[in-house]
Amino acid sequence: MSGPVLVTGPTGNVGRAVVRALLAEGVAVRAAVKSPEHTVSLLKEMDGDVMPAPLDFLRPETFLPALEGVRGVFLMRPPAIAHAEGALTAFIDAAATQGVKQVVFLSMSGAENRAWAPHHAVEEHLMRSSVGWTLLRPAFFAQNLGDAYREDIRQDGRLYMPAGHGRVAFVDVRDVGEVAARALLDTSLRNRAFTLTGLEAVTFDEVASVLSEVLGRSIRYVPASVPGYVRHLHQRRLSWGQLGMQTLMHVGLRFGKAEQVDPTLTNLLGRPTRTVRQYIEDHAPLWR
Repeated sequence: MSGPVLVTGPTGNVGRAVVRALLAEGVAVRAAVKSPEHTVSLLKEMDGDVMPAPLDFLRPETFLPALEGVRGVFLMRPPAIAHAEGALTAFIDAAATQGVKQVVFLSMSGAENRAWAPHHAVEEHLMRSSVGWTLLRPAFFAQNLGDAYREDIRQDGRLYMPAGHGRVAFVDVRDVGEVAARALLDTSLRNRAFTLTGLEAVTFDEVASVLSEVLGRSIRYVPASVPGYVRHLHQRRLSWGQLGMQTLMHVGLRFGKAEQVDPTLTNLLGRPTRTVRQYIEDHAPLWR
């Protein structure tokens, strides 16, 4: 099979990891971006065959040109679009029209049982389509510590969320990127769904302890009330759609929604998954 792989979200944490993994396999990458200038930093740091392709999920006329001649697609939900499922299902239809062989969709853990989640509708549509598919359902990303929680940790010395004392089997996007690349290239992973977690489930108290040890200063976990957390996110200027998703996701943690440890990712990688401690040690400057 020849031709490039189209990667959506190539400048984000997961998309960048997928690009790196594909380049390591010698695969040409078509980086789907809303505007070409968004790829400047990506192209500078990537040593390989990466070409930008204009793609705007709110402009269906950009779909077919972006998909022309690609062997596969790594598809993820754009966080900036509140109701993205309609756009993504239309994009999947366009991929089928263009004869794309494989779409790897970055879903979410438990999406098959969460009809309220936009990922659920996209999964259902993709499985009914004529293209080959792989569903990746990752647990909580360790990279959230460096993105969503970065300012809380760096400025306030705390982790603040309504997760209670729930445990989380953190997964590192670098591991997810490797598996996504394999799913795009290995037909044995086609038409299958995979839950991806780390090998240990930890509490946020334990995460705060690791942060304190690595950073050399006190970091606390402060369990938030739901109203307090909503106010906090509003102050961080999240959209109401993002605010609602974040709140639902974190409240679910207190009820064990992300505590399941699944060996699938380790088995696919052929090695142990990266731990949350490894992520913190590798990225300590983010919080200093």
